[in-house]
Amino acid sequence: MLTQQQMAEYHATGALVVPGILSQAELMGLRDVTDRLVEQSRAVTRHTDVFDLEDSHSPAQPRVRRIKDPELVDPAYAALVRHPNIIAALCDLWGPHVRFDAAKLNLKSAGYGAAVEWHQDWAFYPHTNDDLAAVGVMMDDMAEENGPLMVIEGSHRGPVYDHHANGRFCGAMDPATSGVDFAQARVLTGAAGSITIHHVRAIHGSAPNTSNRDRRLLLFQFRAADAWPLLGFRGGIDAWNALMVAGEPQEPRLADVPVRLPLPPADHQGSIYENQKGAGRRFFGAVAAAR
Repeated sequence: MLTQQQMAEYHATGALVVPGILSQAELMGLRDVTDRLVEQSRAVTRHTDVFDLEDSHSPAQPRVRRIKDPELVDPAYAALVRHPNIIAALCDLWGPHVRFDAAKLNLKSAGYGAAVEWHQDWAFYPHTNDDLAAVGVMMDDMAEENGPLMVIEGSHRGPVYDHHANGRFCGAMDPATSGVDFAQARVLTGAAGSITIHHVRAIHGSAPNTSNRDRRLLLFQFRAADAWPLLGFRGGIDAWNALMVAGEPQEPRLADVPVRLPLPPADHQGSIYENQKGAGRRFFGAVAAAR
């Protein structure tokens, strides 16, 4: 699925954009389902097992920032867990044995979609090795102004940064003390139907959507089958093995990679948006205030 050049780019930078993965028919199906779910959110006033809401959400103006576990909500989302093009790309990177982890649909509606502060996914769920990645399905065209994913190239080979504030996990890096030059971030833009792949240790974030166009990114987390979570798996071995999407279950492989644990847990437990409410200094909050 991936060319040698694309694989080399991923391993060198920690991120990749692959165009033309989904068809127009697949995109239309995903958009229709998503529009229907946002309409249904008019009936709720607080976060649920399905909806994570913008602070400004109301029945009159439904504003959903995340659909949780979308693969459990509708078959159109679930089909992408085993989409042949996506799985083939991951097998190119890791070999034939791949296990699914989790999914979420992050919605940045035109004009107000919330930012996600700089972070590393690895800080949330360290494993025995770091052959993990998130695949982002672009449901809309993504340009710099509508809040696409941004990645610090090469950061997947660097340290794991502190994601705590006031002694508790907050799911965000402190922009004042990290020493990272966020101005050097690569913006992952592309046409609807493209995917992004970013390494679990890559530093990434996304600015608010300041455009008049939606930005919906359907994120699927995958891992090589020999990467096992350090904090355990609650569902038991049968449920663990049921997450295989390619190849066969593997014994855990322990690699020499840096680890920090997301403990003590966040004061605001929930989605990353809730976790990051506990952050002290904010990068994108400061940018918005300056404007």
